[in-house]
This record gives sequence, C-alpha cells and structure tokens, in this order.
Amino acid sequence: MQEDIILQADKITKYFHDPVKFKVLNEISFTINRGEFVTLVGKSGSGKSTLLYILSTMDSQYEGALTIVKDKVTGQKQDSLAVIRNEKIGFVFQFHYLLPEFSCLKNVMLPALRLGNYSRQEIEERAYQKLDLLGLKDQALKPSSKLSGGQQQRVAIARALINDPLIIMGDEPTGNLDSKNADVIFDTFKQLAHEFNQTIIAVTHDNDFAKNSDRTIEMHDGKIISTDKKFD
Repeated sequence: MQEDIILQADKITKYFHDPVKFKVLNEISFTINRGEFVTLVGKSGSGKSTLLYILSTMDSQYEGALTIVKDKVTGQKQDSLAVIRNEKIGFVFQFHYLLPEFSCLKNVMLPALRLGNYSRQEIEERAYQKLDLLGLKDQALKPSSKLSGGQQQRVAIARALINDPLIIMGDEPTGNLDSKNADVIFDTFKQLAHEFNQTIIAVTHDNDFAKNSDRTIEMHDGKIISTDKKFD
C-alpha cells in the first residue's frame, strides 16, 4: 500500500569524476516499505555501498530523486540533511565505532544527547530500554572495550535505535564477526523488523544473512538485476 512506503528511490544516477567520468549508478529505482528487512547485495564494485550512502543522505551529489516517507530529500541543504539523519536514520557499520573509555550506556546515549529532544534523565532511561531490548542491560555500566565483538555490535545497534529512527542502515554489519555472532546480529535485525516494525536496509557480502532477509536487491555494474534474489 502507498502509505506503507517509507523510502523511494527514483532513477538515482551517480557519476565519479576521478580520474575520468564514470557512471557508478545507473537509474536505480525501487521502494521499501515500513517494517521491511532489505539487503543490498552484489560483487565488490557493483555500486551497493555508493547507493547506501545516497540513501542515507550522506552523499547528495547524484541525479534522480530520493524520498523518505513523503519528504523529498534530494536538493535539500546540508543542515537539513543532517537533521534528517539524526532524526530518521540509525547507522550500524562493519566496525562498531564505540568510544572504548565510555560505558555502554553512555555510548548509546550520545546520539540522543546530540539531538536534544529529551532531558538527560529521559535519554538515560531510553538507553537502558534499548540495551534491555538487545539483551545487554546488565552490561550497561561496563566500559564498551570490555565486551566481546558481538556484544559491542549489539551496543552499536542500541545506539542506532536511541532516536527511534524510521530506518536503520547497515554497512556490512556482520563483516567483522564470526558466524555465531553474525547469526545473533541477524536475529536481532529480524526481530526488530518483524516484532517492532523497524525498517532495515543493509549492505552485505554474507550470503546467509542476505538469503534470510525479507528481500534482496542485487546489483551488478551500477544496475539492479534482481529485487528478490535468494541464494542457494
């Protein structure tokens, strides 16, 4: 249904200009619905990471149009795009980027403190709730450097959730993890999508991660070649 569309890409085209002009994305069009868990797949150089950075509004130099919910974000000024990222998008990267000297709780609180929509006490309560959701409430006051890799990535997911974003975007979120921890992160994303209606868009090279998501968008040479491919 139209009202369920949370993100729409319309003929997104991107050029690189160094050392020569090169079309890295070629009229990419698709929609993603609220609560959908979508993976972007394809060989290195296919354009999937470039596309993710455009979808996240971190790259605004492209042709075509990007709409998040009903707001066209293409052409907006950098200050406005920064607000959109803070309010509507949570990020989970291959590396967790936690501050090692800070507690897990403080790491999760940081984006909300920056946004400033709640009091510090309210933000702390919300951070505890997100850590509890990720099964890490008992680790809240421990320095993030003392956690395992899988736990650190779950803290990073809690941090991505703190501002209740419309979309979580992941760039190889299991890339640094062994298969056991990768499965935990996948199950976390699946739970967020199916039980909490959280929209997730993740770039991955992990075939198992991709095939178990709700939908895959497969790219090759800057074009979409499939929007529902599942791996054997």
